[in-house]
Amino acid sequence: MYPNLYYAFRELFGISVPFLKILNTFGFFVAIAFIAAAYVFTKELKRREELGLMSGKLEKIIIGKPASQADLIGYAIVGFILGFKFLGIAFQWSTASEDLQSFMFSGQGSWIGGIAVAAIMAYREYASKKKKALPKPVEKDILVMPHQRVPDITVMAAIGGLLGAKIFHNLENWGDFVQDPIGALLSFSGLTFYGGLIVAAAIILWYARKKNINLRLLVDSVAPALMLAYGIGRMGCQFAGDGDWGIYNSAYTVDVQTGSTTKMAPMTFEEVVQKNSNYFQSKYGGIENIPHASFEKPSGLGFLPDWFFAYGYPHNVVNDGVKLTGCEGQYCRVLPIAVFPTPLYEIITCLGLFLVLWAIRKKIKVPGVLFGIYLILNGIERFFIEKIRVDTRYDIFGFHPTQAEIISTLLVIGGIIFIIYCRKKNTASLS
Repeated sequence: MYPNLYYAFRELFGISVPFLKILNTFGFFVAIAFIAAAYVFTKELKRREELGLMSGKLEKIIIGKPASQADLIGYAIVGFILGFKFLGIAFQWSTASEDLQSFMFSGQGSWIGGIAVAAIMAYREYASKKKKALPKPVEKDILVMPHQRVPDITVMAAIGGLLGAKIFHNLENWGDFVQDPIGALLSFSGLTFYGGLIVAAAIILWYARKKNINLRLLVDSVAPALMLAYGIGRMGCQFAGDGDWGIYNSAYTVDVQTGSTTKMAPMTFEEVVQKNSNYFQSKYGGIENIPHASFEKPSGLGFLPDWFFAYGYPHNVVNDGVKLTGCEGQYCRVLPIAVFPTPLYEIITCLGLFLVLWAIRKKIKVPGVLFGIYLILNGIERFFIEKIRVDTRYDIFGFHPTQAEIISTLLVIGGIIFIIYCRKKNTASLS
C-alpha cells in the first residue's frame, strides 16, 4: 500500500522524496478522478451543443475594472495559507519532516512566510488588474455555453461532494464521530460516496437551473463522467488502503513478515483469531461478531493472483491491523486475515460500466434516459458489492441493510421511475 506518494515513489522508482509525504494517495486519485470526469463531461456537452441540443446564456461582464478589495483579500488569504504552511515546512524541516501530514493540519507554520506570500499574491493581482484597467469600465454581453461552466461545476462538485461524503460517513458511524469529532472530520479516511453524490447533485442542479441549462440534457452528459470518476476514485481506496474494504476471506491468512497473502485451511481461522486476540477483541468483541466468508480462488482462474480474492493491505493509511515484523515508521500495520479487496472489484466494474454508458450515449435520443440507466447500473453495482463489504447495518423491521444498500435500492427505483417519466414527457412533447 502507498499511504502517500512518498511510499509510492520509494517502492516503484527507488527514490525517496520526503516532501511527497504531504500528498496523500487517496487525495491524488480523487484529484485525477475530478480531472478525468471534467474532461469527459466537457467533451459530451460540446457534442450536444454542436448538435444544437443545448444553448448558452448571455451574461454581463465588466471589462477594465480595477481589483476590488474582495479580490485582494481573497488572494492575500490564499497566499498566507500557502506561505504559512509550505515555507513553514522549509524553515522547520527537522520537525515537519517527521510527520508532514500532521504538520499540514496543525497550527504550526511560518508567519513571516505567510505574510510575505500574501503580500506578493495580493500585489500581483492589483498590478495585473491595474494594467488592464480602463478610464471608464465597459459593460459587455457575452454568450456562455454550458461546457464553459464545467470548471465552476467541478469546483462545486468537489467541495459539496467532499462535505457530503464526510457528513454521511459520520452519520453512519456516529459512535466513532462522538468519541473524536475533530479527528473524524480531518482524517484522510471515511468518505461515503453516496453522501458526496447527493450533496454535489443538489448543488449542481441548483446552479444549472440558475444558469438556464437543460437539466435532463445536463444529467445525461454527466452520467458517463460520474461512473468514470467513481472507478478512478476507488483506485485511491485500493492503493492507499483506506479501510473501505470487504469482509475477511477466511480461506486466506497474511504473513506478518512480508504482508503477502497465503492460503489457510478453514479450521485454522479460529486459531489465527486467537493468535491475534487483542486486535479482534478490541474491534469486534468476540469471534461470532467477525464478518467473514471462506472463498478460495477457483481452479479455472488460476492465472489471477491470490490477492485478487484476498488481500491484507500492508502499510494501509488507516493503520489498521497488527504490526508488520521489522517495519519501522508511521504505517506498519497489516490485516492478520486477508479481506476481499472490494475497491478493486469496483474499479473493474465501474470502468466497464463507464465504457457501456459511453458506447450507448449517442443511441439514446430521449433526454434523461441515459442518466436513469446510470442510476440503475450504479445502484445494482453498489447493492451487490455491499454483500461482502464492511459497513454499519441498521435494524429496520427485522431487516439489516447498510446505508449504501438503502440508497442503492432507492437509486434503482428512482432510475426506473425517471426513465418512465422522461419517456412520457418526450412522447407528450412530440404529440
